[in-house]
Amino acid sequence: MSKLLKAFVRDERGVSAMEYAILAGIIVVALTAVSATFSTSVSSMFTNLFTKITAAAG
Repeated sequence: MSKLLKAFVRDERGVSAMEYAILAGIIVVALTAVSATFSTSVSSMFTNLFTKITAAAG
């Protein structure tokens, strides 16, 4: 049993996947923070854009 446990602790095959998962989580948190910060201005920008397109289309 101790051989199996030591082999499990030394096994580094899943470490890269874990690092990528942590990095992806950090990116998601950062994108969420940015979108929350700029959500009003982006919404306003699209509203103005759609208004102008609708007015131009006639």
